[in-house]
Amino acid sequence: MINQLFQRLGVGLTGRLASAGVSISLALGLLLAACLGLSLATPAQARDQATIAIQLEPPILDPTALAAAPISEVVYGNVFEGLVRLDANGDPQPQLATSWEISPDGRTYRFHLRPGVRFHDGTAFDASVARFALERARAPDSGNPQKAKLAAIQAVVAEDAQTLRIDLSRRSGSLLQTLGWAALVMVAPASAKGNAAVPVGTGPFRFAAWRRGDAIVLERNPVYWGSAPRLARATFKFIAEPSAAFAALMAGDVDAFPNYPSPENIPQFQADKRFAVFVGSTEGETLLAINNRKAPFDDLRVRRAIAHAIDRQALIDGAMFGYGLPIGSHFPPRHPAALDLTGRYPHDPARAKALLAEAGYPQGIDVTLALPPPPYARRGGEILAAQLAQAGIRVAIRNLEWAQWLDQVFTRREFDLTLVVHAEPVDYDIYGRDDYYFGYAQPGYKALLAALDDTTEPARRTALLHDIQRRLSDDAVNGFLFQYPKLGVWDGRFKGLHVGGLVDGTIVADAYFDEPGGVSAAAGHGPAIPWPWTAAVGGLALATLLGFILHRFGPAYLAGRLASLAGTLLAATLVVFAVLQIVPGDPARYMLGLDAPPEAVAALRHQLGLDAAPWQRYLDWLAALARGDFGQSYTYRVPVSELIAERLQVSLPLAAYALILATLAALPLGLGAATWRGRAGDAWLSGLAQLGVAVPNFWLGILLVLVFAIDLRWVSAGGFAGWDAGLWPGLKSLTLPAVALAVPQAAILARVLRAALVETLHEDYLRTARAKGLSAFRALWRHALPNALIPVLTILGMQFAFLLAGGVIIENVFFLPGLGRLVFQAIAQRDLIVVQNVVILLVFAVALVTFVVDLAYVAVDPRLKERRPS
Repeated sequence: MINQLFQRLGVGLTGRLASAGVSISLALGLLLAACLGLSLATPAQARDQATIAIQLEPPILDPTALAAAPISEVVYGNVFEGLVRLDANGDPQPQLATSWEISPDGRTYRFHLRPGVRFHDGTAFDASVARFALERARAPDSGNPQKAKLAAIQAVVAEDAQTLRIDLSRRSGSLLQTLGWAALVMVAPASAKGNAAVPVGTGPFRFAAWRRGDAIVLERNPVYWGSAPRLARATFKFIAEPSAAFAALMAGDVDAFPNYPSPENIPQFQADKRFAVFVGSTEGETLLAINNRKAPFDDLRVRRAIAHAIDRQALIDGAMFGYGLPIGSHFPPRHPAALDLTGRYPHDPARAKALLAEAGYPQGIDVTLALPPPPYARRGGEILAAQLAQAGIRVAIRNLEWAQWLDQVFTRREFDLTLVVHAEPVDYDIYGRDDYYFGYAQPGYKALLAALDDTTEPARRTALLHDIQRRLSDDAVNGFLFQYPKLGVWDGRFKGLHVGGLVDGTIVADAYFDEPGGVSAAAGHGPAIPWPWTAAVGGLALATLLGFILHRFGPAYLAGRLASLAGTLLAATLVVFAVLQIVPGDPARYMLGLDAPPEAVAALRHQLGLDAAPWQRYLDWLAALARGDFGQSYTYRVPVSELIAERLQVSLPLAAYALILATLAALPLGLGAATWRGRAGDAWLSGLAQLGVAVPNFWLGILLVLVFAIDLRWVSAGGFAGWDAGLWPGLKSLTLPAVALAVPQAAILARVLRAALVETLHEDYLRTARAKGLSAFRALWRHALPNALIPVLTILGMQFAFLLAGGVIIENVFFLPGLGRLVFQAIAQRDLIVVQNVVILLVFAVALVTFVVDLAYVAVDPRLKERRPS
């Protein structure tokens, strides 16, 4: 029985701890020190390896299929290369094509290809491969983000192995620039379909591993056609939470963060000699986008009033802490053809009021401002609302999640104003689309775009780009605010990192460390966990449990419980599917980005099966579940079962680890408080338990990182080493988050245990035990505790279900690739099939835990066996 087991495990030690009044903080501190004390220092990371942090995880690794910026950030220039590359000014430079000629009529391009180039799988790169890549991108069923830019191509011809000819039906002045974008990198016929998960390119690095939710690992390409990279390995780690990004840099867990998310921290890094700081610009224009379709914004005077009401520099100072360049049109200031039009509408609230009065609104207007979730939008929206109010434009703010924004603002155009960054390079052509969400449909502007595309002469193109900028500014299509900054922070010894290019890639081909050693912690080594054997043991345990149930309670009981479980799961599938159908947001639009043409979105929806009727998709899902098939993730393009299995390798051990720590801490605290009930010790321990309940676990997690990762350097600030690195590195990665999760759970358990024990104090069997000479503590331990375990086991079951997926905040603080973070990302990305299946899995887990707890009641209290019907 349970009391005998506890007695064997050391009643005396527990009693001495309780009688000594060990506090919860000291107990957990000792436990944490024991967990971490095996290795107070870790060896320095080899200087031919680097860890680079990025904010968002790429959904897939094929830039020819999606325009998501994180894809280019990892693979462009590292794994994949194009015929040409774009320099900082947007001019094409040789890459896989060494040179090219353009015919006098501008309708024939002839490229001379670089000899001796091979893909990572050994495939030779030649003109036939280049032809395949371009034909694939412009095919009718292609989902390439830049497919529309290739509309002028009439034919692609491989004249010989090293010569590629492109024939156009009309002149296309932007063709060379388009060929330099990430969406048009070269891919090989044999590997193109698998590039989403295993990218194969010609670049200086080849794909090594993708630990989804955690990191992507690239390794040196030993047969690269150019200069060999100095790094043997580059790891791109995903850290979305700003506080986690700061901790990872300060603790030395990452060597660089090229797109650092928190401008407020930049002065601190600039003052620290360990770091180098890059302050530059991106291709992202930050706009106060205006719905030109509806009144009163279809009146030019109203739009110009909005422009005069905006104080750009005050907005930059308040929302971006001074980082960002003011703009007066939809055009990047660093482009050689950029015009400074910021003086076209100076900040002048009086002039804005006068324009509103001219338009027929002397009392001002009431508008709504839809704000997506990024900090620049939420902070900037408050500042803009105050500025517009000074001009008589009264603003009501609506905070939206990204999926809501895409549905309400971008797709259905149900908005007045919105604040958003348009991150795609040279994307002024979006103003030529009649169906775009701005609603700016002007034949004169379309004529400028057509003229620009019809010329290749540099001076003429520059003049037309000037006209385009002036036209957008004169028409005040949007409130043009600032060019979004690019802020990078890295170890001062890390050199040669390419950032700030026209295409948002983080190119590490020339990166190196200029001295040995460093602050990055390397993963330790130990015995790897044999996951197949672990799964086999788990299956054996489950079979044993089912055999015990069948033997003890009979087949009728087991069949009844299984039928109840099946009914619960079926009801859950219906509820979950129905709820997800009414949630706003189109997964295809989310994945392709703002600039994707409607035909590309429609093609992706058909590819994902989203154009089928809801009832058909529900039945297909149920049929797949019956076969054990969880389907394919919309975002990652891999089986959902694979994603769940990867994340459970983190979430299950983390939940179990936290539950064990919570139980070990709660047991002596609950027993001590009950032993000293009504005395100072009880008040002290109960107060500590109340404090444990009140302290947010994410705040405790941040505090643990500051102490044990940044100050003491005992552990990393976050991330997961992986079980393939060994048992100890894996447990070490989970220790701080497990403690952060365990503290409030331990406090709850301790309070429940104390209350349950106190309720037994007046029972006859306890008085009899005391009369026989047992001390108060031993009477509680031997006789009261087994009876008090019933509510404790209930709480333990509920806590395990919560810890399995409810630790999403802690997983974000410690950037752990767990199940909770997977659900959070899937909801944000509208990866509905992942959400459906994970929720169903959690429903099953909760039902199973409840069933196991019910059996445990019988184990701890034999009297319950007699009450259960046979």
